Amino acid sequence: MNALAPFGNGPLRVALVGAGMISLYHLQAWQNAGVPVIAICDTDRCRAAGRAAEFGIARVYDDARALFADGGFDVVDIAASVGAHAPLTRLAADRGVHVMLQKPMTETVAEAETLVSHIGDRVRFMVHENYRFRPHYMTVRRWIAEGRIGTPRHGAISCRGSGLCPRDGAVPFLVERQPYLTGFRRNLVFETMIHHLDVLRCLCGPLKVVAARLNRLAEGLPGEDTAAILLEGENGFIATADGSICAPGYPQLHGDRLEIIGTKATVVMDYNRVFLVGAEDEGEEVDLLGRYQECFDTVIASFVEGLRTGAPFETDRLDNLETLRLMESVYRAAGVEIQA
Repeated sequence: MNALAPFGNGPLRVALVGAGMISLYHLQAWQNAGVPVIAICDTDRCRAAGRAAEFGIARVYDDARALFADGGFDVVDIAASVGAHAPLTRLAADRGVHVMLQKPMTETVAEAETLVSHIGDRVRFMVHENYRFRPHYMTVRRWIAEGRIGTPRHGAISCRGSGLCPRDGAVPFLVERQPYLTGFRRNLVFETMIHHLDVLRCLCGPLKVVAARLNRLAEGLPGEDTAAILLEGENGFIATADGSICAPGYPQLHGDRLEIIGTKATVVMDYNRVFLVGAEDEGEEVDLLGRYQECFDTVIASFVEGLRTGAPFETDRLDNLETLRLMESVYRAAGVEIQA
């Protein structure tokens, strides 16, 4: 049987590896897609058991090799930490199991290129880059597709948050939420702004980094929390991407602003509002909190559709490799050495 043959309307069974914070949204998305998750694995067995109880998952593991040895699933959704991505993906491909892999694919481009080469076309392989599918960005995508601004000629995207600002009597919000940041030497661009770079690629076409500067405003953390990036694209297109997650007064979870100047009009996305400059009253407002699950649902639904019909994935491993290359080139432009 051809392992890459479309599933059609046949049964699909999923195993999830990684039961951390983000797994809640993955599991809800599989449930919304009507696809059963039959097994869950996490090195913290209690955490895996907790998610299993929430979603009625029968099989619980703390060892991925034992999970794959028992088998019985067609797809693995890998939501584990980035260091586990490549070994788990290889484990899956060697057993003919299709892969949905949480971004970023790997820690470095070199690792990602090796992984993509190793997997080849043995299994379907999609990267879970959900940010471009968030409803406010989808609104901008729709407006551009409808021709409202004409051809994009210039772009600017930014994010601001106070998640790494000091808190009286407590560690910063993002450190409490993601403790690994205390030892992470690449933070804002690798963890967060990789999404913004992907959005710019999606909306405006291929890009390359011209210059970048990084800074650390928070005390006691090794990774950058502030960045300014200059990019260029085809036909003279230029863009900027900048961010800070140590910005007093902003929400602890960052918010975004996007502006794209076209040949006919300029579109602005300011946090949850999307409008054309000069026609602000005709804009659209998006309930970001109420619709947060939506981007996960969209990614999982498109993955399922691709498996069932054979259609290509929008964020397949080759597309995401381009985003990873763009992210890594930011660090090189800023003079940060990338260890292979």
